Amino acid sequence: MTSAILKLENVTLKFAQMTAPAVDKMSLALAPGDVLGLLGPSGCGKTTLLRIIAGFESPQVGTVEIAGQLVAGNSHWLPPEQRHVGMLFQDYALFPHLTVAENIGFGLRRAKKSERSQRVAELLTLVRLPGLENRYPHELSGGQQQRVALARALAPQPKLLLLDEPLSNLDLQVRLKLREEVLAILKHQSISAIFVTHDQQEALAIADQVAVMQHGKLEQLGTPEEIYTQPASRFVAEFVTQANFLPAHLQRNCWLTEIGCFALKNQISHDQGDLMIREEDIILHPASDGEMKIQARFFLGHEYRYSLYTPSGKKLYARTPASIALPVGTQVNLSIAETANLKLFNSQSTVISQQSSVIGQQSSVNSQQKTL
Repeated sequence: MTSAILKLENVTLKFAQMTAPAVDKMSLALAPGDVLGLLGPSGCGKTTLLRIIAGFESPQVGTVEIAGQLVAGNSHWLPPEQRHVGMLFQDYALFPHLTVAENIGFGLRRAKKSERSQRVAELLTLVRLPGLENRYPHELSGGQQQRVALARALAPQPKLLLLDEPLSNLDLQVRLKLREEVLAILKHQSISAIFVTHDQQEALAIADQVAVMQHGKLEQLGTPEEIYTQPASRFVAEFVTQANFLPAHLQRNCWLTEIGCFALKNQISHDQGDLMIREEDIILHPASDGEMKIQARFFLGHEYRYSLYTPSGKKLYARTPASIALPVGTQVNLSIAETANLKLFNSQSTVISQQSSVIGQQSSVNSQQKTL
């Protein structure tokens, strides 16, 4: 079994002015060549965790290992310059008075001039910037500046690359293109990386593994598919999938909600919970006597997103292909797709029941019964 390039064990850091730890009992491992997407809302501890790994912060509890070497913990601490870790920042952090070539070669000052020149030329080709070596940062576009920053981070051939929301300052089209290019470069160079983002789609698109953080804690670690289809907590379900939640209570063998009754195949000890229904699993049926009305419609290119309210005033969101366009004000009933992956969460926001399919569905919002 290949040893992890990065291993964190129970890492905890609490700043003096804070009441709770910025990073709290964080444990994870990263396989060589893998990209870990570190996902979470602003202030959840993502950047602080990167700073601990890089050596800019020292944890009070726990250990950090890079390529099998202990770099922090157990009364041991290795300074940043000895960890062989590269960093790519949100604001590029290029030296404005240095040319592109000089920025890229900054971390190669101890190498021979001929070796440094050769490495800079290789990296310029790798990041698709040949011929721009004599320009200064202010003469480049945002995407070009980020390519230079990436080349500079790769120049010393780090064991691990840390990327702190590196694309968030770029326009959408540039961000999408550069995201593809960065991932291709990392895979081509077999570089292990941690990619910090608060963009759910970005994390799911680029990562081999996704770690979801909240309040300094690791909520869930898994493949993008696992995170999306099998969320371990309500927070993960809400943050990653933007799912709907409806109060549900057990009535005989059926979980009753405003939009129907869902029969569970397995017995559980709870009699109340919140049923998770993804937006794309809700099917809208226009009906003159429909109990709900479309309040707003948002065109997202390949699909529409609708908001509507249940009879009790609970807001729901539904998505349909762009080929299905229902006007605002349309009265509708709801049904749930037979392939829906529904989950039931308890008051502690943990999953208490789930099933990958829905059967026995009826179209009426009042009378539908489904098996979860």
